[in-house]
Amino acid sequence: MTILTRQYFLTGLFFFTLINFAEGVVVQTDSDFDGKLDQWQHKSEEGQLLKIEYDKNGDGKVDQIDIFEGNEKPVRVELDRNLDGTLDQIQHYSKDFILEYVDKDSKYSGLMDWREVYNPNGKVTRLETDENRDKRMDVFQYFSEDGHMERVEYDTSHDGNIDRWEFFKTDETLESVNFDTNHDGDPDQWQYFNNSTQLKKVEHDTNFNGKADRSEYFDEYGKLERVELDKNHDGKLDIIKRR
Repeated sequence: MTILTRQYFLTGLFFFTLINFAEGVVVQTDSDFDGKLDQWQHKSEEGQLLKIEYDKNGDGKVDQIDIFEGNEKPVRVELDRNLDGTLDQIQHYSKDFILEYVDKDSKYSGLMDWREVYNPNGKVTRLETDENRDKRMDVFQYFSEDGHMERVEYDTSHDGNIDRWEFFKTDETLESVNFDTNHDGDPDQWQYFNNSTQLKKVEHDTNFNGKADRSEYFDEYGKLERVELDKNHDGKLDIIKRR
């Protein structure tokens, strides 16, 4: 990058320098008059704002970057939340500056392991996390328009496929859990609960044809009280066992 000219300006608000590059301009600003540069505006040759870098705590390190890509408002904002010199949060916006999703390094380890997805009203509709830190999300939490958790999906085997689904009532108590035990992409075990923790019924698809052929019923103390079986898989009960 070749520097062509450097100019200095002093206004009633702040001091800044203007550096002209072959491919654009960088305006360097000391916005609080402490003698240290704390803002850098990068512009194209045509004058379009490309990005603004900030040193908001005055330690000489950039801790926020607003990226415009020729738009009037930022389409991406990158942050250093713990001020260690490494950016650890990226906020993505629409061209109308509506927040769409946020990626975070939740443990400040250099890995983006957390994503929040927002609706146009600024509410989180999905939260994704990478629990085993293999750079693939494996837990997905889904929320209603009013912010209540509706379901959680898990990739417990870390193969990129969902194999556990948890469903919640409007009061966020656990209603049911589905499992894909053979990892074919479809649930084959269904557990149903009262008050989140009291198991009341479990259904099994033992031949993996998509239909339950074994049902287990539990009393209020969690003790198995009845088992219903469809031995020949014709959709009709063949055996009922009571305990």
